[in-house]
Amino acid sequence: MFGCLVAGRLVQTDAQQITKDKFVFNLPDYESINHVVVFMLGTIPFPERMGGSVYISYPDQSGMPVWQLLGFITNEKPSAIFKISGLKSGEGSQHPFGTMNIPQTPSVAQIGISVELLEQLAQQTPIVNAAVSTADSFTQFTQKMLDNFYNFATSFAVSQTQMTPNPSEVFIPANVILKWDPGSCLSIFSGMSSLVVIHFFL
Repeated sequence: MFGCLVAGRLVQTDAQQITKDKFVFNLPDYESINHVVVFMLGTIPFPERMGGSVYISYPDQSGMPVWQLLGFITNEKPSAIFKISGLKSGEGSQHPFGTMNIPQTPSVAQIGISVELLEQLAQQTPIVNAAVSTADSFTQFTQKMLDNFYNFATSFAVSQTQMTPNPSEVFIPANVILKWDPGSCLSIFSGMSSLVVIHFFL
């Protein structure tokens, strides 16, 4: 029903079924893992109005398992990628695996999937650090490039009283950038005032 994938390793489809609605994958050498993908195999869907909460468990300094909620998968969202590097420290959260006897060794983490009602999933809050940005590398590059452009351009900013008429120079109001693409630029240039003027030397 479920699969688990770590970069550079074979796909795992041999989840250990602890109970009828609880499944566990072992992740050996978990400290070398940055991201993990949990997905449905497509053979068996969740029952109607059901989904899966995804947890990670790793041993603390005393060897006791620490469980943290990573996120969810459903029939409508049958796969998810989670960042687990950096989650080795911190306190665990409430989880449905507490009373189960799940063997665990110091170098092995575990991914747990609990089948629950969608209403219950909606009331749970995953840990923030496990979220992975959905922006692709090109989008991130473009945002950084625009941010760098704005910072460079505003270093030449002058007020209207400081302007000296010069036929060889062109003055462009900064708010034209927002007019060019207000949807993507508003967040990037949120601190920009429409009264600021970008001074370009041509």
